[in-house]
Amino acid sequence: MQVVRDRLGRAIFERVAGPQGERHRDRIHGRPGPRLFEPGSPITRVHGDASMFVGGIRAVLLQTLHPAAMRGVAEHSGYRGDMWGRLQRTSTFLATTTFGHVEDAETAIATVRRIHERVRGTMPDGTPYAASDPHLLEWVHVAEAESFLRAHDVYGERPLVGPERDEYVAQLGEVARRLGVAEPPTTEAELRATLAAYRPELRGTPEAREAVGFLLLRPPLPLAARPGYAALATAAVGLMPAWTRWPLRLPWLPVSERTVGRALGSVATGTVRWAMQP
Repeated sequence: MQVVRDRLGRAIFERVAGPQGERHRDRIHGRPGPRLFEPGSPITRVHGDASMFVGGIRAVLLQTLHPAAMRGVAEHSGYRGDMWGRLQRTSTFLATTTFGHVEDAETAIATVRRIHERVRGTMPDGTPYAASDPHLLEWVHVAEAESFLRAHDVYGERPLVGPERDEYVAQLGEVARRLGVAEPPTTEAELRATLAAYRPELRGTPEAREAVGFLLLRPPLPLAARPGYAALATAAVGLMPAWTRWPLRLPWLPVSERTVGRALGSVATGTVRWAMQP
């Protein structure tokens, strides 16, 4: 079983972290010095848990509902041809800002800000968009924060309780502020209110539905890895709010999602957790 665990753990790590994953991991966790966040604090517990696999998929699904955010992804990210490269860069950024030396975290944030400055375009109606727009950055941030927290509630090893929940929102908000969000939420109540305030801007565009179909139905994975990914994706869809289902053409099966879907998600995240133990 140890051999099986080691092989599975390496395969998952290589897929998520990329060819430079070991080098990044050694620097992130091995470089001595100050961090943005204390070890054991809420953000390190959430971002270090296997539930992030579900939360990450949910965050992407939710983010597609903002037309400007989706337009930027469709025109600039190349997700169809480099889905795993994008995932690897995102996971490295999250790991660096959560666990890495403060200098490395600041460098990673500065790099992303420079990339955002280059992502500009025009909506079909002629309205300009920019990835560096604080309003658009805030949408991406709150979609991630709510998704990571929700997934951790359901599939996390030790869900956050009481003041820990607000602390998590505030900690992730600190990264968002450094990325250019003007006033990110600092409590769970503020997070929910901010998400609700974006509702009038959200809709399921053809670009969003295409991205969702690619993510859920046509991921570039070997056949052996697809059942595990399907379980994680099923769990992520099951955590999506009811109002998002029709715009994105997602199924709405509340009974199955709370039984079969939760069971599949628990098995999948439990397996990832077991395989990736130090």
